[in-house]
Amino acid sequence: MRSYSLLVAASLLLALPAQAQQPQKGWAPVSGVALATDYARRGEHEKVVFLFEKLPAAEQTSLAVFSVYLASLQALKRHKDAEKLAKRAVKLHPEDATMAVTLGSVYQAAGDASAAEKQWQKVLSQLTLPQVLPVAAEFSRRELPEWAERTYLRGRALAKNDTEYAPQLIQLYTQSQNQAQVLAETLRLVAQDEQQLPFVRNMLQNALREEKDFEVLEKLLLTATQQHPDQSAYSELLLWLQMQRKDFGGALVQARALDRRSRGEGVRVMELASIAQQNKDYESAIDGFAYVVKEYRNGPYGNAARQRLLQAREAQVRETFPVDVAKVRALVAEYEQLLTELGRTPDTAPVLRNLANLHAFQLNDRAKAMALLQDVIDMPRASKEMIDEAKVTLGDLYLLKAEPWEATLLYSQVEKSHKDSPLGYEAKLRNARLSYYAGDFKLAQSHLDILKEATTREIANDAMQLSLLIQDNTVEDTLGLGLRAYAAVEQLVFQNKIKEAIAGLDKLLEKFPGHSLSDDTYYLKAQLQRRAGDFPAAIATLERITNNPKYDVLSDDALFLLARIQEEDLKDKAKAQELYNQVIVKYPGSIYVAEARKRFRKLRGDGV
Repeated sequence: MRSYSLLVAASLLLALPAQAQQPQKGWAPVSGVALATDYARRGEHEKVVFLFEKLPAAEQTSLAVFSVYLASLQALKRHKDAEKLAKRAVKLHPEDATMAVTLGSVYQAAGDASAAEKQWQKVLSQLTLPQVLPVAAEFSRRELPEWAERTYLRGRALAKNDTEYAPQLIQLYTQSQNQAQVLAETLRLVAQDEQQLPFVRNMLQNALREEKDFEVLEKLLLTATQQHPDQSAYSELLLWLQMQRKDFGGALVQARALDRRSRGEGVRVMELASIAQQNKDYESAIDGFAYVVKEYRNGPYGNAARQRLLQAREAQVRETFPVDVAKVRALVAEYEQLLTELGRTPDTAPVLRNLANLHAFQLNDRAKAMALLQDVIDMPRASKEMIDEAKVTLGDLYLLKAEPWEATLLYSQVEKSHKDSPLGYEAKLRNARLSYYAGDFKLAQSHLDILKEATTREIANDAMQLSLLIQDNTVEDTLGLGLRAYAAVEQLVFQNKIKEAIAGLDKLLEKFPGHSLSDDTYYLKAQLQRRAGDFPAAIATLERITNNPKYDVLSDDALFLLARIQEEDLKDKAKAQELYNQVIVKYPGSIYVAEARKRFRKLRGDGV
């Protein structure tokens, strides 16, 4: 059978010259190459060699034939013939240095490491600038990254430019996880060409994986910014890094420095302060907005900064437990002073909404709150967006007054007028919660199924969490009796009736012992005890979760909240540090790990 196959191959080979009376350089008969490639793919290397060994040297070393022919010779362990073929290719194609790289690989495959090394050294010694990229690519293709690196560095020397081939080297070092060289190359590149900042940030995002890598880069950048204060690229990169690490205090230092240097009138600081506030770093947010108010009070962002400063302080007051009513009243006075200075205009509509929230949820003055929101709705030049935002808040106040029909009417109006937009999704989420509070879980789920696909990640996540809560707690309890009791408590929480809500949770635990909602119930109870300022009770409740293996789903949530109580409320830094470390060690996959690590470092004193 084998002899028959070779006869067929021989007959095909005899037919080839008829098609190739006038061969050109780099040419090989198409049909023969295709047949040989097919044989190679099937591992029939003797047939490949039989087809190619009688071809003229120029055709054997053509692009179409060379690699297939060489691979088959090596597969058959015919290393001497492979060496001859590779040497022939080098001789016939002196301009193509990748052939010389291949010759070294032939020596390597034959087990002659010293000949391979000598050959590759020869390639580098004869290298020209146009050959750098193809030769480095060939080394990389052959999984020889150290030789690819040497090629780029040799090219850099030839170009007499110490940032030449930096992007290629950064990629190479990233792939080999050579973090020290990644950092050295990126800093050298960005120092000479600030236009490379986006590329450098992207490469660092891919390269830096462990906390120690971020720490090393931060130290290098801090040193660089101090030694070269006029080079803004270092400050830009340090600002980006600190934002990645959510070190908003450190980032604020860089943002202010860049703002002064570029005369940006506070825009960069405003952006940073807004992100800090979203991440609940209220101190950094307040510092940022205060800087803009002080430095650019009459600038384009001065009035906005004054509003945002008060909003950040309000958020801080609301989340410092127990809430200090005196501080709330002081904020109300400052908001009213701002309105007196700036007037009631579309630009100050957010101030009116904030005031309404304070009056409704903190001072229990719903009539005043509703009047403020009505002012926004009736404002002549107010945008549709602004009016509908006020309607959503007004719907919340009707819910506070236990008038759900009025609330759902307003939510539905906004939902209809802002279909497929974040505000419309927000209104639909409010309607879903309204159905949930009322115990109509089927209707709530129909809203939530749509919202899970919402474009706003925060709304989609909220919808997913509420949907899972309903699904998980109506499987065994098909009537949803326990969930109805839990939903009623959540409505009390929304209405800021904390004592009543805690009592409702205790009643739920007593009436439904061992219910699937037990861990959620304890966790919510702890949050409410914290809001009421009863920190020992909150700790005891959370420990019922952390000490019970049955409540593993919320164990990391409970442990992280325990650490926050120790840090923020009881000011016990040592205990907080211990608990944050437990989060990192016990729950490495938790969503709280990054924040726990950041807080742990801060408490340990890893200051900038």
